[in-house]
Parts: sequence; C-alpha cells; structure tokens
Amino acid sequence: MTESGNWRKAGFAGAAIGVIAAGAAAGVAIERMTVGRGIRRKARLALDASGPYGTLRGTPGRALADDGTELYYEVDDITPEAVAEAGAKGTGASVAPRRRRLFGRKAPAPVTVVFSHGFCLNQDAWHYQRAALRGLVRTVHWDQRSHGRSARGTAQRGPDAVPVTMDQLGRDLKAVIEAAAPDGPVVLVGHSMGGMTMMALADQYPELIRDRVVGVAFVGTSSGKLAEVTYGLPTLGVNAVRSVLPGVLRALGSQAELVERGRRATAEISAGLIKRYSFSSKDVDPGVARFAERLIESTPIDVVAEFYPAFTEHDKATALPAFLEIPALVLAGEKDLVTPSTHSEAIGDLLPDAELVLVPDAGHLVMLEHPEAVTDRLADLLIRIGAVPAPSNVGTHGSTAQPGV
Repeated sequence: MTESGNWRKAGFAGAAIGVIAAGAAAGVAIERMTVGRGIRRKARLALDASGPYGTLRGTPGRALADDGTELYYEVDDITPEAVAEAGAKGTGASVAPRRRRLFGRKAPAPVTVVFSHGFCLNQDAWHYQRAALRGLVRTVHWDQRSHGRSARGTAQRGPDAVPVTMDQLGRDLKAVIEAAAPDGPVVLVGHSMGGMTMMALADQYPELIRDRVVGVAFVGTSSGKLAEVTYGLPTLGVNAVRSVLPGVLRALGSQAELVERGRRATAEISAGLIKRYSFSSKDVDPGVARFAERLIESTPIDVVAEFYPAFTEHDKATALPAFLEIPALVLAGEKDLVTPSTHSEAIGDLLPDAELVLVPDAGHLVMLEHPEAVTDRLADLLIRIGAVPAPSNVGTHGSTAQPGV
C-alpha cells in the first residue's frame, strides 16, 4: 500500500477510535480533519480573537499522584467584593457571614467545590460554571493526568507502561483534594470521566466521602455498562469495531505522527460529527464549537489508547451508596449519545434522594451547550448546603456566566 494509502487508513481508523473511545471529543477531532485548512484558519483567527472561552485562571498548584505524576490544579478563592455584589443582587437574602476567629481556635475552612473534567477535555471545559461561581465560593479546577497542564502519567511511560485505570484516577483526585483542600467540607462535581473518577474515589476511600464530602454533582456520566452504548450507530457495526479496537489503538498509539498525517488525508469525513457527538442543538454557537475543538487538539492518539481500557472496564455502581446521605445532583443531556441519559437515570435509581435533571435538546457537552441549566442546578445544590447565599445570587448563561467574565 502506498504511503498516501497508509495515511488514509490511519485517518479513518483514528476517526473510528474517536467515535467509540473519545466519545464527546470524537466530533471535535473529526472536524479538525475535515474542514479546508484555509477556511478553517480564517475561522480560527476570528473565533480565537472574539471568544475568550477558557481564559479564566486561578492560583496554580500541583499535587503529586501516588505514582509520581504531577497533577496541575487552580484555585479560585472567595472574594469579599464578589460576595457583597452577589448579596446586593439578591432578594433580601443575607450575604454569607464574615468568617470569625475565636480565641484559641481557627476559623472553619470554607466549602471547596472540586471540578473534575471529562476525557479529552481539561479544566477549562467548566468555563461557564467557573465564571458564574467565581469569587462566591472556593473552587478547585484540575487537569486529569495526561490532560491539560498535568504531566503525562508516569505509569503510562517507558517499557513497563500500563493503561490508565479508573481506580488510578480516583487516587489522583484524592491527591488533589489533599493538596488543594486539606481541610473543610468538599463538594465534588464531575462530567463524564470526571464523574467516574468521583465514583472510583468513593470506592477506594468511603471514609473520605463520609467525613468531608457535603455535596456531589454527576454530569453526563455513567456508573458502568459502557460497552453496551451504541453511540447512535448500528449495534452490529459498533461491536465489530470494538472487537478490533484495542489492537488498533495500540498500533496507532505507537505511530502518533502517522495518525496525525492521516487525519489531513481524510477531508471527506463529515464535519457534522462534532455536533452529533458533542451537541444536540442545531444552533450551537460556533465559538463554543471552536472552543471544544481547541480542548481536544492537545489530546494525542497515544493518550486515547492509554485511557480506552478504563472505560470498557468501568463498573462502579456498588460505590454509589457512599453518596446516599449526601445532597446530590444527577444531570444529563436528554440526547447524549456518549453516556446516554438512561445511565444518569440508573445513577438516580441508586441515589433516590438525588435531584435528577434531564436537559432537553442537549448532548454530551451539556455544560457548554446549555450552561444556564447546569449552572442553575449546581447553584441550587450549593445553596442547599449553605455554600452560597441565595438562588438569584449566582449568575447564569445570560449574566455572570458569560465567557470572559
């Protein structure tokens, strides 16, 4: 086969991998393979200049995972100005009380909300929610290993490299909590793989959940049976791809450069896959679509290969009872093809006191597609546990959650 043919084969294989393994990121990855380079360059320049998505930054920090991987996180602390402004916008509700120092005692640590992102994304995927909560509550945003600004997984490098496991990600989350929020109550928020990471944490450290976690939010995630998801495709075809996917992933993971060249040779693949696997709305802001594309561009094919087995093996339904006594939100896009809303309903069945929200006309990246819905329900959860003053004090998509705030 010619070199051009090899590129094309690698490109199509990479596309299949994206759909099955990367899920929401698949459409984004494929869009960057398909649109004419000249047209896309102009569009990128325009969108990058006008869309400040993902530009919010906090105080940086680093946690060390148990295998030595350096995990990057950022902290947004409470600011008196933001709390005062929120109180002024409210409907008579009192502003959060000033922290007092009692003689011989430390003031209690504030609630910390820890956000965990999904596969092939990074902490900036929570842009809208971060903007809305900024200054009102202490938040921690971290990049999972091999994503964003975190280091490549130490255990995934070298001749003895091993695939990532959800249990490892759960231990990573514990390391981040210990470094960024060593004291005080914690709220855990996770999207897709981030929600699975929370389950893995609970499975291994139920005492941490019992002693410190005061609220949880599972967004577009699953407790298991991901091998049964068809991604809106014929079951026979999906099963055929799954049977060969592990071997293909290993092969392409060792030829990352070839795969990237192959992507450029497969321009005929429909760019519409980005909307099919990431969004459901027909009128998604092109700036949001471009933002999602930027998030996926830093995820190499070998990282995809390292993470894929973790999803097929994920089964943490038995860990969910650890959250039974904790205020919980379970939210999903009603038309999510990656982690279907039925998976969120299954989580809701195991957490009967949780608020279950299915957002109409929303896909897998619901927090970007319908940020106001996610922000409002998350704000309500934080209000219920006393972390923020009043419902109207937290901005939504139409106010303080707008990009660039």
